[in-house]
Amino acid sequence: MTTTLRVRFDGKVIMPMEPADLPIGREFEIQVSDPLKMPLQELGELLDQLPFDPDMPPDAAAQHDHYLYGTPKHP
Repeated sequence: MTTTLRVRFDGKVIMPMEPADLPIGREFEIQVSDPLKMPLQELGELLDQLPFDPDMPPDAAAQHDHYLYGTPKHP
């Protein structure tokens, strides 16, 4: 059984924001996701984990065809 609940965390206790039809006294495993986190923010955080390449040309993004395929550089 999978149930999705909106909850609030007060620093000590996780409390459902609406009534939950769950057995009392039973343990559950939860996954936490933050609906306020923006997808681009998450992508930025993933990109920050990539290693920095000091040999990367500063115009690599703008001139990627030149570096990948050997085409002339764009002005």
